[in-house]
Parts: sequence; C-alpha cells; structure tokens
Amino acid sequence: HVQLVESGGGLVQPGGSLRLSCATSGFVFSAYTITWIRQRPGKEFEWVARILNNGQPKYPDSVKGRFTISRDNAKNTLYLQLDSLKTDDTATYYCTRAYGMVPESQGTQVTVS
Repeated sequence: HVQLVESGGGLVQPGGSLRLSCATSGFVFSAYTITWIRQRPGKEFEWVARILNNGQPKYPDSVKGRFTISRDNAKNTLYLQLDSLKTDDTATYYCTRAYGMVPESQGTQVTVS
C-alpha cells in the first residue's frame, strides 16, 4: 500500500534552516510529480514546492529562493531544504503525490521561533 513518511522537522530560530525528508513506498515514485504542502495554524493547506517526474522544480512566490525541493529516485525519497526560515513558515509539512492538496500521511512539524 502507499506510504509517505515525513521527517526532519523541529524547532529552529528565524533565519535558520531545516531539511525535510519524505520516504515513500507502494507506488512508482519516479513516475510521479510530488508536492510538498503545509498547513499553518488556522489556515488552509497551501503548496510550497513541487517537483515533476523529470526533476523540474516549481515554487510559489512566497517561498521562492528560500526553499529547495529535490528527489532521489533510487531511494524513493523526496527532500525539502528550508532556508532563511521565518516565523510565518511555522506549519506542519506534508508530501503528497501528484498535485494533491489533501495529506495521505502524518506530516512533520516545523516551528520557527
């Protein structure tokens, strides 16, 4: 069955960095576009990074230049490098298949304070 397991979250000061990972199984990872989404306290889910199956990354303007998405198809794993973090980046971060905006997993909490 499909599994996505996020890790790497934590507490970091403003301006700091974190690297999130998403380990996957149960589907052909290399064939999929994969998206990182987040839910900030009291707000809707929003996408923060997406990587196509050809490796091309996409970002919304809100994180462009600060977040970097990458993938390792050999390990079926997705990554998100978070740099220059702001308090407004505090959220639970999830990886989803394709353009999904509904999590299939538990997420990892990032707190910037």
